[in-house]
Amino acid sequence: MDKVILALKPDKDPDRMLAERTALSEILSKAFGKPVEVIVPTSAAVIAEGLKNGTIDLAHVSATEMVTIRDAGAGDVLLAGERDGLPSYKSYWVSLADKPYDSVEDLRGKPIAFSSRTSTSGFLIPMVDLLDRGLLSGADAEEFFGKGNVVFGSGYVSAVERVLRGEVEAAAVSYYVLDEGNYLTDDQRAKLKKVAEQGPVPTHVIAVASSLNDSDKSALKSGLISLKQSATETSNAVFSADLVEVDADKHLAPVEKALTLMGQRK
Repeated sequence: MDKVILALKPDKDPDRMLAERTALSEILSKAFGKPVEVIVPTSAAVIAEGLKNGTIDLAHVSATEMVTIRDAGAGDVLLAGERDGLPSYKSYWVSLADKPYDSVEDLRGKPIAFSSRTSTSGFLIPMVDLLDRGLLSGADAEEFFGKGNVVFGSGYVSAVERVLRGEVEAAAVSYYVLDEGNYLTDDQRAKLKKVAEQGPVPTHVIAVASSLNDSDKSALKSGLISLKQSATETSNAVFSADLVEVDADKHLAPVEKALTLMGQRK
């Protein structure tokens, strides 16, 4: 392997992602001892196809996307994120701070945005929470939010921007979109509040193409883990967590169960 292609999801402000891509490319090139190109494909489907056909070596994806990638035989879990010592975190419903919403039940019949159709924290876990609460009888979100009231973004930022523009009343995102400063500006975050939380959500993972040999996979794993000591700020900005080894089956089990419950996986 003469060059490493790492794919990131388009879930942040494009200008911020450009700066992060440049910094990460330089840092990983040193860690791997070979050139690294960091790309931002247009969708999770493009990432999965790239892993399968060998045009992408590594990808930072959600646990839900990882299940799809594994089911297709395109990739395996190389590492997973660890936040505050845990491989999981919370999902939030967020709205404008001056809105009268204090629980997910308050959003009945309201227009909302999910982060994307493949987002774990921004779609799957919020949907399963609605099912568990008895607010839905199946996988159709419009049953609760109303016909024509459900839209999907292309990532966390696009979903929240719909809230900020007044196009929807709430958006489902990861907790760190609101509680930390890597995705939104301080001014944007000040205009928002948490309406409800659900979870836990398995953290994002680094997927590695199944076609790579064990030696290359081991070298890539070591290089990524080393970022915790050599480039913590850049690593956390891009991956929103430290990268650690996990039991892939155990890590993905809650998502596999949720996808089955949603009728999206047999």
